[in-house]
Amino acid sequence: MTSERYNARETEPRWQRQWDEQAIFTSKNDDKRPKYYVLEMFPYPSGRIHIGHVRNYTLGDVLARFMRAKGYNVLHPMGWDAFGLPAENAAIERKVAPKAWTYDNIAAMKKQLRSIGLSLDWSREFATCDPSYYKHQQKMFLDFLKKGLAEREKRKVNWDPVDMTVLANEQVIDGRGWRSGAVVEQREMSQWVFKITKYSQELLDALDTLDRWPDKVRLMQRNWIGRSEGMLVRFALDPATTPSGETELKIFTTRQDTLFGAKFMAIAADHPLAQAAAANNPKLAAFIAEAKRIGTAQEIIDTAEKLGFDTGIRAVHPFDPNWKLPVYVANFVLMEYGTGAIFGCPAHDQRDLDFVNKYGLGNIPVVCPEGQDPKTFVITDIAYDGDGRMINSRFLDGMTIGQAKEEVAKRLEGEIRGNMPVGERQVNFRLRDWGISRQRYWGCPIPVIHCPTCDVVPVPDKDLPVVLPEDVTFDKPGNALDHHPTWKHVTCPQCGGKAIRETDTMDTFVDSSWYFARFTDPWNENAPTTPDVANRMMPVDQYIGGVEHAILHLLYSRFFTRAMKATGHIDMDEPFAGMFTQGMVVHETYQKADGSYVTPAEVQVETGANDRRASLISSGEDITIGPIEKMSKSKRNTVDPDDIIATYGADVARWFMLSDSPPDRDVIWSDERVQGASRFVQRLWRLVNESAEIAKAAPAARPASFGTDALALRKAAHGALDKVSTGIERLHFNVCLAHIREFANALAEVVGREGQPAPDVTPDISWAVREAAIILVQLFAPMMPHLAEECWRVLGQAGLVSEANWPQIERDLLVEDTVTLVVQVNGKKRGEVTVASGAQNPEIEAAVLALDTVKQALGGKAVRKVIIVPMRIVNVVG
Repeated sequence: MTSERYNARETEPRWQRQWDEQAIFTSKNDDKRPKYYVLEMFPYPSGRIHIGHVRNYTLGDVLARFMRAKGYNVLHPMGWDAFGLPAENAAIERKVAPKAWTYDNIAAMKKQLRSIGLSLDWSREFATCDPSYYKHQQKMFLDFLKKGLAEREKRKVNWDPVDMTVLANEQVIDGRGWRSGAVVEQREMSQWVFKITKYSQELLDALDTLDRWPDKVRLMQRNWIGRSEGMLVRFALDPATTPSGETELKIFTTRQDTLFGAKFMAIAADHPLAQAAAANNPKLAAFIAEAKRIGTAQEIIDTAEKLGFDTGIRAVHPFDPNWKLPVYVANFVLMEYGTGAIFGCPAHDQRDLDFVNKYGLGNIPVVCPEGQDPKTFVITDIAYDGDGRMINSRFLDGMTIGQAKEEVAKRLEGEIRGNMPVGERQVNFRLRDWGISRQRYWGCPIPVIHCPTCDVVPVPDKDLPVVLPEDVTFDKPGNALDHHPTWKHVTCPQCGGKAIRETDTMDTFVDSSWYFARFTDPWNENAPTTPDVANRMMPVDQYIGGVEHAILHLLYSRFFTRAMKATGHIDMDEPFAGMFTQGMVVHETYQKADGSYVTPAEVQVETGANDRRASLISSGEDITIGPIEKMSKSKRNTVDPDDIIATYGADVARWFMLSDSPPDRDVIWSDERVQGASRFVQRLWRLVNESAEIAKAAPAARPASFGTDALALRKAAHGALDKVSTGIERLHFNVCLAHIREFANALAEVVGREGQPAPDVTPDISWAVREAAIILVQLFAPMMPHLAEECWRVLGQAGLVSEANWPQIERDLLVEDTVTLVVQVNGKKRGEVTVASGAQNPEIEAAVLALDTVKQALGGKAVRKVIIVPMRIVNVVG
């Protein structure tokens, strides 16, 4: 028996070196065993891992280690999502090259990740900023171009006039650029797009097949794709009010039933009709210019004040030639959605109601809730968007909404104007093509050349990769590639004339939309994938990452996989068979009297009988304990993984991350519970060492029979093995850890009772203790691999536990000897009875009738019959 404490600081690096030297986590593409591909979303090399990384990668690592033990050829790779604006920011602020900053960060973070003890195949590592990676991305761009899946088109973009770059909607904050703070403008620019809309319906339909994805993620994608069934309606324009040449205004609506509630029409600032009206109206032109400053982000548009400008144009209601509707230019209508025009029914749309209340246009309710009197039903400040019957709608009155939609559709389809029906049924999607052009340096160059004679010319395959120049400067605003003296000047590969390279680089979402396929064979220098290998190793069996990527990254990856299939690089549609979104790591915040935040490391927290108080360690100053929030640098409530690992070891950090809450929920960081995890590690270490002493006397051959204590221990061991195996497969890691604790308690009871000299221990007990200790170590090995290796050695087992097969469950030991049945008298529960699992009905009946609670409930009445539902209920009828 050992009295030494387990020393993680000495043990963990030693086992990590041994794993590396033996390359036991390297997977082979020609391995004949069934494959299992587990992947966590790869990190951006910011320079430091945070505690959220520890949780994310530990979740995947437990699964990878478990499936490896189950006999699978596990692919568990790691790489770096390395392009992006932070590197350019660092270049500007620190006066360092983006490449140097990025690779220095990769080296630092790789060292940190290794310290966690992850079972990663580092032989497949790459960074997306490696030319050897983005060469293939450029090749696929050209393949997509040939297939019609990539195009150059004019589109509205958010333009930062200071940084001189296009901004994604997410980079526009309160109408200003996230970095420069400049007021963002809408501009029409030629942009490269991927034609994701060609797959709108397919991407939507396939969500029903992704039954191992969270429902919330599938719902988010459904809403983003946004399929809507409605009508395209052609409103005639009053020629007396309309600029010459304009005769009609097309709108798409899903609520054609509410046409009799229409009060106005609204068009986007860049709608052709708005531009025509503004040509001779300076005030309207100024309004349009201001409206364009709002940007294109839907969230900003939804929360901004609803503003409009009456153009003086009037539209004619499709069911009444005398009904004229004012046409406004409105700041909440975008040209990119639908037709860039709407009709406003304010009684049943809150946005429209806010608008008419501002401009005094009034409203007419046309849907009345059931039970309301149509004569007294009015709308003031809150629109009604529920179900009901049609009112104030002429020939629609009394119909349901569905009936009214159908009636309007039939009538508008049957009304012809200019050889065209006034209305046509249509299906629209909210999804828009993916704009990938970014006016920045640190990204994958788009491999095309602009020739004044030949127009857009693809870079020949033999000239790939188009490599970023390293001698760039960031002393001017905008894209450094535009300012480079030589890089963009080239010869046209078709005509030999002077030409210019495309200086836009790709959106970094492109880099992460296919990296999982590259991991299957990153050594292929000639093609993005080796199709037969990719088809065998894909899809990813379990993908793990934050819910913040539930829409764009996952949707783009699903599109990219289909585009790669269309261009022959892979033969599947869906990249991720299983998706898991882990919760965040959160921590309470601490503030000084002046409102500034301090880190948890600077604070001492004392817990009293009725309260908790915090003080600054350095001065004793009282500190206010704030709410529990997501860890962030601004709130300074972060915990440094290096500090935790240095103090407690990686296994303690891993165990805490898995045990504190279900993995799909947030975990609240607690120093006390981390210390509890540390104590449990030491307890396991002592328990295994004590078990090893008893196990020394175990016979080599399995005993012919087992006594009561040995049998009970074996049942506890195999019961835990069954529960933990099922729990890992279901990603219920916190439940698994609870079962391991329970099993450790059962083993400790036996080891404590048998803590006598080994020769005096009966053979069945020593054999059962050895078996139980081995199973225990294997159960916690995926969670705490370093401790498990050390315990494996103590138990005298050959090789590494990381290479050992998962124990076989003896199902006979899972059968319970007894069963507990609910007892009812005349249908009311009166208690429970425990009988042998094989008891026959007469035995069960006798045991039930002997219960005092049953006798009292019967009150001396004779028993008419006893109904026994096997393994569940006994009902006594008196």
